[in-house]
Amino acid sequence: RFPLGRLIVLTGVSGSGKSTLARDVLLSELKRAVDEKLADAAPGILCERIEGAGAVSRVLEVDQSPIGKTPRSCPATYVGFFNHIRDLYAATNEAQARGYGATRFSFNTPEGRCPACEGQGEITVEMSFLPDVKVLCDVCRGMRFDDETLSVKWQGKSIGEVLNLSVDDALEVFSSSPRIAKPLALLQAVGLGYLKLGQPSSTLSGGEAQRIKLVTELAKADSPAKTRRSANTFYILDEPTVGLDPADVEKL
Repeated sequence: RFPLGRLIVLTGVSGSGKSTLARDVLLSELKRAVDEKLADAAPGILCERIEGAGAVSRVLEVDQSPIGKTPRSCPATYVGFFNHIRDLYAATNEAQARGYGATRFSFNTPEGRCPACEGQGEITVEMSFLPDVKVLCDVCRGMRFDDETLSVKWQGKSIGEVLNLSVDDALEVFSSSPRIAKPLALLQAVGLGYLKLGQPSSTLSGGEAQRIKLVTELAKADSPAKTRRSANTFYILDEPTVGLDPADVEKL
């Protein structure tokens, strides 16, 4: 029995079947029960049937797989609040006078990003017999954008400086913008206040990536437009406290 509306913990000695029950049985069968495309599939060999799945509208596994493999992916873009930050910069008098739109403040488009590193803030140096080495871009100094874009300020900070802020510091800067402050507060609540908004996803640990995924889901659930879809979501986390100290476990 898995009670709904609760935090459920599976415990047992190593090899007792915790992950098998959570992923191979519960996750796979719930997916089959809530996904019409999988409804006609044969039941799993480990489970004949599952009862009460009608109360669940969505099932999601939040694992420790990376949230991105390139420096272009970062907490701000993955969680989704960077779009709102770009809108703030595009709405400034300086940006409007120059005709800059929100895309100008994206490091994924050539419009305003640094041409040398193409918005990554780093340059990859190939080493013949050793792993490639990443060094700070000497043109933008790790800011990701060209000088014209960086000259546009909001609250006295450029878009590049904002990406270098920690979650804790950014929460103070954007306290008056609820769509940005809410996901930042969630990141802080799960113990990720030290992360930089633009920290490359490739440098995050598995536990950090998992908590960022959890925050992304919680931010969606907190959105009025998505409340109905997320209200009956069943989340499955496999060993979410691995590598965390007791203080971070308590926060999680």
